[in-house]
Amino acid sequence: MTVIGLGLMGRALAGAFLKAGHRTTVWNRTPSKAGPLPAEGARLAPTVGEALRASSLTIICVTDYQAMYELLGASDAELDGTTLINLTSGDSAQARQAARWAEQRGARYLDGAVMAIPSAIGTPEAVILHSGPQPDFEAHRPALDALGTVTYLGPDHGLASLYDVAGLAMMWSVLNAWLQGTALLGTAGVDAVTFAPFARQIAAVVAEWLPGYAEQIDRGSFPAEVSALETDARAMTHLIEESEAVGVNAELPKLIKAMADRSIAAGHGGEQYPVLIEEFRTPRDD
Repeated sequence: MTVIGLGLMGRALAGAFLKAGHRTTVWNRTPSKAGPLPAEGARLAPTVGEALRASSLTIICVTDYQAMYELLGASDAELDGTTLINLTSGDSAQARQAARWAEQRGARYLDGAVMAIPSAIGTPEAVILHSGPQPDFEAHRPALDALGTVTYLGPDHGLASLYDVAGLAMMWSVLNAWLQGTALLGTAGVDAVTFAPFARQIAAVVAEWLPGYAEQIDRGSFPAEVSALETDARAMTHLIEESEAVGVNAELPKLIKAMADRSIAAGHGGEQYPVLIEEFRTPRDD
């Protein structure tokens, strides 16, 4: 296979292929970024065109989609007959547009997202998402397994990007909630290390609620089996008041309560927390 783009992630991808015994060709605009890869057995192609011709499977991992177009639109870059897997970060619309662009040039195209740091590549902790035609994914899955835990999401090329940002939303929300709690407890002399195990336990308990809440969202029915939204809103008020009283930023809990208040005003106060999905589905300009 070929790997185009040798930043930290690209080098990690190529290294994982080499470690798994795959013949690997690499290319980067700045050849020195290949680092130790040639010594480890990688072939450093002199041009992007030669890199593409060296393999039937090409992984590209560059700065953005525009960089991909610039590199693969070069005069010697022939895509016809190539399976191209794009692991460049972007949004779902860019992924679908890139699929059309590549397919018009004769390539089979899969879009992907790497849910891991470079050092995790090649281990089960590295989750690599793929979307696009399933036969193209299955044809190369044995090779892709060298990168980590590969997951096929569906034929829509935009799904990998959507899952990527959905995962980021989860990550930042959990971290921000933990930081809010850490700041609150810090005012009483409790350090972050002491709070972290308790926070981890709470996060695990909340994660257990997700399957049942997901069923409510998919049914569009939100019976208050645990707690009504209006009860949760009262607790949100306590969080805001406590934050303000001890001098901790209350922007995050105020945002959450504002969404709950709108839902309650719309008549959903007696329903369970996932009814707030309608607030997330409704874009706001303010």
